[in-house]
Amino acid sequence: PALPPVVSILAGTRVSPPEGAPPRPPPVPRDAATVLVVRQGAGDIEVFMVQRPARGDFPDLHVFPGGKVDDHDGELEHACHGLDDIEASRRLTLDGGGLRYWVTAIRECFEESGVLLAYRNGAMFEPRDEAEETRFEAYRNALAAGRTSLGEVVAAEGLTLATDRVAYFSHWITPEMAPARFDTRFFVAVMPPRQSARGHVRETVGGDWISPTAALKRFDADEWLMIYPTLKTLGMVRSYRTVQALFEAVSAGRHAIEVTPELHVQGMQYH
Repeated sequence: PALPPVVSILAGTRVSPPEGAPPRPPPVPRDAATVLVVRQGAGDIEVFMVQRPARGDFPDLHVFPGGKVDDHDGELEHACHGLDDIEASRRLTLDGGGLRYWVTAIRECFEESGVLLAYRNGAMFEPRDEAEETRFEAYRNALAAGRTSLGEVVAAEGLTLATDRVAYFSHWITPEMAPARFDTRFFVAVMPPRQSARGHVRETVGGDWISPTAALKRFDADEWLMIYPTLKTLGMVRSYRTVQALFEAVSAGRHAIEVTPELHVQGMQYH
């Protein structure tokens, strides 16, 4: 399918608007967060990826679970474990409000993959039985439809958000030529044991586990559409053999994204 005009990654120059089109101010970027949920595969690390629906500004793309920051995401510091807004903002080099990106990442992860990064009674959350699985799937659907908030879910179930299990990864800003712009923080989290990941029928076309190498091969074969930050992220993750090594490196800030400063500022570009 035809892609909206964006930035030429190879030349590093902007794509010209259609001839005769009047200039228009670029959309203001919306704050967003996305999370790489990773697990150890048989040989390599695997990541959970979802496909966006055909509708919307970025149709059919394969991405990591994520979405826009919600107003309520900044109201849950009391429910976050091991991280407060001061430290979160320091890690993101913000004056304040950094913790809400972690909350967004956890909320969107639950909505789009069904994986809930939370603690119950001091242990990582896991459904006790089929009835509880059904109840939390109902929470997930209600969240996606805007009928409840993550704060209401954690309060009702006595949970705390596992913000200490979510590591800050990178920062990407959609270029001005894109039809919709996002100021997005990327995070990494290890798949909790005894939970399962699956795409949401409303939020995504589908979702599955895949190794970074296999995902990049699908892109090269024109089977998957992916944008520049996704490609660079997969390439970096591919360099690690184990989930533990990846998470430790990202948590300590030892990882590196191979982009020039100019491309980092321009951000979300089609390859």
